[in-house]
Amino acid sequence: MPPPCCTDTSASAAVHDPVGTVTQYATRDLIGPIAYKGYDPLNDPGWATTGAPTPALYARWCRHLCGIACLRMVLLHRDGHAPDLFTLLTGARNAGAYVREPDGTIKGLIYAPFVEYTAHTHRLPAAVHGDLDLEGLVALLDAGHMVMASVFKEIRRPEHEPERRGGHLVLAIGRRGGQIIFRNPSGHTDAARKPATSLDRFGAFFGARGISLDPRHTVRRTPDPTAGRRPVASRPTTEQGEPRCMPCP
Repeated sequence: MPPPCCTDTSASAAVHDPVGTVTQYATRDLIGPIAYKGYDPLNDPGWATTGAPTPALYARWCRHLCGIACLRMVLLHRDGHAPDLFTLLTGARNAGAYVREPDGTIKGLIYAPFVEYTAHTHRLPAAVHGDLDLEGLVALLDAGHMVMASVFKEIRRPEHEPERRGGHLVLAIGRRGGQIIFRNPSGHTDAARKPATSLDRFGAFFGARGISLDPRHTVRRTPDPTAGRRPVASRPTTEQGEPRCMPCP
C-alpha cells in the first residue's frame, strides 16, 4: 500500500514521508573512514548485505552506487520492499546505465538508459533533466516528484566550500519552507544522511541536472528500452564545463 503522500495524486506534495536512508556503503559507521581516512571498502564486514557476490566486487562498485541507493529508497517508500543494491545494479548495467571502459574505469550513472530501466522494470515514471536550475528543482518537488539531484559529494559537510558542482547523486524528497529535504547515500553521520539544507546552500553544490521520479504514478505501458537513448552522466562541472564521471566519496 503506497504511503499517504503518494495516494492523493491531485494534491501538491510537501515532503514524502517516510523515506528511510539507504547508503551506498554496507556499514554506515565506515563511511567517514572510507571518505576521509583511506579505509579500504574491501575490508567492510557488511559487504554481503548489499547483494554483492564477493568482497572484491563490492569494493569495486560501492563508490558508484549513489544512484542505485537513491532508486532503492524510492522503491522502498512506494512498495515497502525493494531488491538489494547489487540486484538493482545488475538491472541498470544490463540497460546500459553503467559502462566498463577497457581500462577498467566505470562510467555512470548514465541517465537516459537508467530512466528506461526504472520504467521498464519497476514501472516507475522518471525523466531526465539535463539543464535544471533551482527553480525547476523546487517546482518538481512541489509537484510531488522526488529528484535524484547531482551535487558535489561534500554536501555532507555543507559548511565547507565545494570545489565544483555535481558528480554525486542525492535524493531530494521535498521542500519545507526555504529548505530542501534530502537523503544522502554517502552521508558520514546520521545528520548528513538526512539533512535539510537551505536553497542557497544546496545551490552551491548543485550541478543543475538530475532525474525526477514520480512514486505516485505507475508506468502502464512498457516503453521500448532502446528508443531515443541519449546518455547523460552524473558528472561534475569543471570550469570548462567538461563532462567527467567521478566515483564517490
